[in-house]
Amino acid sequence: MKKWLIPLIIVVVIVFGLYRWAVGFNNTAVQYEADAKTAWSNVESSYQRRNDLIGNLVKTVQGAADFERGTLTDVIEARAKATSTNIDANNITPEQLAVFQQAQTGLSSALSRLLVTVERYPELKANQNFLELQSQLEGTENRINVARDRYNEKVNIYDVHTTKFPNKILAGWFGFEEMPRYSADPGSENAPDVNFEFD
Repeated sequence: MKKWLIPLIIVVVIVFGLYRWAVGFNNTAVQYEADAKTAWSNVESSYQRRNDLIGNLVKTVQGAADFERGTLTDVIEARAKATSTNIDANNITPEQLAVFQQAQTGLSSALSRLLVTVERYPELKANQNFLELQSQLEGTENRINVARDRYNEKVNIYDVHTTKFPNKILAGWFGFEEMPRYSADPGSENAPDVNFEFD
C-alpha cells in the first residue's frame, strides 16, 4: 500500500464523518423546527376557537338582555384586535409574540368583564345557549393553556438541539435561530386581589 494512500483514507473518513454529522444535525433541526411551528399553529387554532365562541356568546348576550353596550363593545373590539394580530410561523420573533400575547390578554380581560357583568342578569344566566357557550369557553381556555405548553415543549427540544455544542456551530451556518417561547402575561406572577362584596 502506498504511503500517501493512508492519509488520503483518513481525510476521506473525516470528511465523510463531518458530512454525516452535518446532514444529521440539519435533518433533525428541520424536524424539530417543523414540530415547533405545528405546535404554534395549534396555539393559534385554539385561540381561533375561542374567538369563534366569543362571537356566538356576544350574539346570545345581545339577544337575551338589555345589556350594557360599553361592555359588549369592549369585547367586540378586543376580539377584532386579537383576530387581526397574526404571526408568521416561519418567522416567530419575541416582539411578534409579545404583540400577539398582548392582544389575547386584552380579549381575555374584556371577556372576563363581560362574564362578571352577566351576573346581574338572572334570565341570561338561565339561558341554555349561554350556559353551553360559557362551558365551551372554559374548556377552550384549558385547550389554549395545553397548546401553549406543548408549543413551549417543542421549542425547547428545537432550541436545545440547535444550541448545544458543537451543533451551535452548524446552526449558525444553516440559519437555524433560537425560537421564542410563549411566556406568562406581565404581572401574572402576583397573586390577584380577591374582594367579596356582600349586599
